[in-house]
Amino acid sequence: MKVSKTTLPGVLLIEPQVFRDERGFFMETYNARRYHGQGIDTPLVQDNRAFSSRGVLRGLHFQKEFPQAKLVWAPHGEVMDIALDLRKASPTYGKWEAFHLTAENNLQLFVPVGFAHGYAVLSETAEFAYKCSEFYHPEDEGGVVWNDPDFAINWGIAEPIVSEKDQALPRLRDLDFSF
Repeated sequence: MKVSKTTLPGVLLIEPQVFRDERGFFMETYNARRYHGQGIDTPLVQDNRAFSSRGVLRGLHFQKEFPQAKLVWAPHGEVMDIALDLRKASPTYGKWEAFHLTAENNLQLFVPVGFAHGYAVLSETAEFAYKCSEFYHPEDEGGVVWNDPDFAINWGIAEPIVSEKDQALPRLRDLDFSF
């Protein structure tokens, strides 16, 4: 397993070891001992899985009082994955980075507490999987609107399909919350 730092402190890009042969492949998607040895010491308590069609954009989300660190990957298809730093004391507050996660590259991303997170589906369909450090609390959701002009995020799709809830999220400058 290879772990690389990103431009956002605490966000890690993970390249798991993949064993391939004529039958297909095998890989560990998570091993607490191995991940802890790489600095991912956050206990992960909930697994989630989403399936979406091309152009679906989900995000940018976070939880306020019950914040979640996430280990994410795309076991099917390809997504543009975004992490946005919401930690007021961070030198990268308000900065974001994009990651191309695919079933072919098997890359994973560790997004620590203090970030908003989202992704857009670039392939015909995609499955998105993630482990969370805290249980989901629907009443605790927060977010930043996906097309905040202060960021000009290139999601890799021209006309995204976004939920009404995500369309109504505030811009970062209007957000009444920070980590």
